[in-house]
Amino acid sequence: MLRISLVSNELPPYRVPFFQALDRTPGVTLQVLFCTRREPNRLWEIPSLDFGHEFLRERIITIRGRYIHNNPGVVRALHRFAPHVVVTGGFNPTHLYAFAYCLAKHIPHVAMTDGTDVSEQGLGKWHKAVRRLVYARSAAFVSASSGGRRLHRSYGIADEACFRSCLCIDNAVFANSGNAQERDVDFLFCGRIEPVKNPMFAFEVALHTARKLGRKVSILFVGAGEQDDALRAYAAQHAAQVDARFQGFVAHEALPSLYHSAKIFLFPTLWDPWGVVANEACAAGLPVLVSPHAGVANELIVHGRNGLVEDLDSGAWSTAAAMLLSDQSAWDRFSRASVSMASDYTYASAASGLVAACRYATSGTSHPSPSMNHRVT
Repeated sequence: MLRISLVSNELPPYRVPFFQALDRTPGVTLQVLFCTRREPNRLWEIPSLDFGHEFLRERIITIRGRYIHNNPGVVRALHRFAPHVVVTGGFNPTHLYAFAYCLAKHIPHVAMTDGTDVSEQGLGKWHKAVRRLVYARSAAFVSASSGGRRLHRSYGIADEACFRSCLCIDNAVFANSGNAQERDVDFLFCGRIEPVKNPMFAFEVALHTARKLGRKVSILFVGAGEQDDALRAYAAQHAAQVDARFQGFVAHEALPSLYHSAKIFLFPTLWDPWGVVANEACAAGLPVLVSPHAGVANELIVHGRNGLVEDLDSGAWSTAAAMLLSDQSAWDRFSRASVSMASDYTYASAASGLVAACRYATSGTSHPSPSMNHRVT
């Protein structure tokens, strides 16, 4: 029986089935250690959990809007469980304590990341130094995307030590058989109403599309955040052209019906290592317009196939949106492609990828020796 400990920052509801799939994998005993139930800017509810887990005593430091987890109790929790392999999903102090535990106990360490070569371009030299230190002493590497594999390669890590565990959602829950005529909202934006998610740009796209089509369009904003008042005020100024609806934060189980009400999903993020909202949109049959700053760009969302991957140019976005809203055959084609592409992202596949990395790490055949002189670009 392979005993796996996985150290995670928090518990988004969409990750619960992933941990369940891991826990139910034959030959695996799982311990998931969470630094917190939810970070301060999250509003989700934690469902009942039926897999091996423990919530560590919370210790969160906020630095420039980032939450830093510092849970020394992770070492004691690992010691009680006595894992054969430890997986860490970040580089907070808590993850580094777990990594140090591996070194002290001579236990294989697996480095797991949602990051990509694009999302980590802006890291400073100290952050990169910590990654080089951890990677040089890790036995296997898990990423959520091709961008994550490129990131690992940039540190000199051999492909044979790299594994993929995709980010995914329950596609069946979001599936919808309706067509564009049955959807009464032109655009959907789902995410935190904060500058990094770029909801103002989403409204600009709706406004430009209304002008191109010569009719009023509608957009539904789902989420909450610091930019909410400014967005509502801006929308009120253009109410004659755009019917902006604000749903606020909603529970995870209420999301599918909101996706089913919309025709196009807007994802103009300024920074997202992946973007699970795109999985939800694709499973619900929506064409997706996304910025190149999201990990899903050119992987789950392919330009011209099930959406648009475009720099943040409201003219280009609104041109594509106007085409999809006025050409039923094009919308149908993009919708079918979205559903098809989402079907490749499953919890079974995600769990299988992580378990394969752990088995590789404990097999005695891994060679964790990326060059410490490799230049990170």
